[in-house]
Amino acid sequence: MPQTTILTADGKEGGKVELAETLFAAPISEPLIHQAVIRQLAGRRIGTADTLTRGEVNGGGKKPWRQKGTGRARQGTKTAPHWAGGGVVFGPHPRSYEQKMPSKMRRGALRGVLSAKQADGALRVVEGFDLDESKTKLMLSRLSGWKAEGKVLVVLAARDPRIELAARNLREVRVILADSLNVVDLLEADTVVFTREALDRAQEVYA
Repeated sequence: MPQTTILTADGKEGGKVELAETLFAAPISEPLIHQAVIRQLAGRRIGTADTLTRGEVNGGGKKPWRQKGTGRARQGTKTAPHWAGGGVVFGPHPRSYEQKMPSKMRRGALRGVLSAKQADGALRVVEGFDLDESKTKLMLSRLSGWKAEGKVLVVLAARDPRIELAARNLREVRVILADSLNVVDLLEADTVVFTREALDRAQEVYA
């Protein structure tokens, strides 16, 4: 069973913690992870773009000019697509971009990403942030002590206003709950920081 070091708020080692093998030592399938990413990004699309067809454009009840004798091409209605302000041909209409994916495949992709982060040494488990006040400077100090570099994903067991406020002004830091772990956020992060409670919760939900 894989293990990792628990870090205290000041960056010192506070012991070892065992990681669930099904979650942090699972097989890594790149095609499965890719499919999960495409599904999640597609689900973010709103799909509310809409255009008017020639039957939905206002007007067009009268012929622009008579059929013959003007020397111009015959026209039947101003709502035709080639007229300015006319209907749109094959334009977008409201639709859903949702893609279905079995829950076992989604879990497999998530476990694969977590296992890859653990194998790359990008996983940190901490006892807690121990923030007396919501200061961005304190948050930076904690992350620096844990060697959490680049884009950082902070995983909490429950919402903590002090941590959320302290990280709000840090563009490279994202805070989510253990129940909301997803493939895209994990892949975008260079370092993943779990609190001890968040790790227990993640292993309870996903392992």
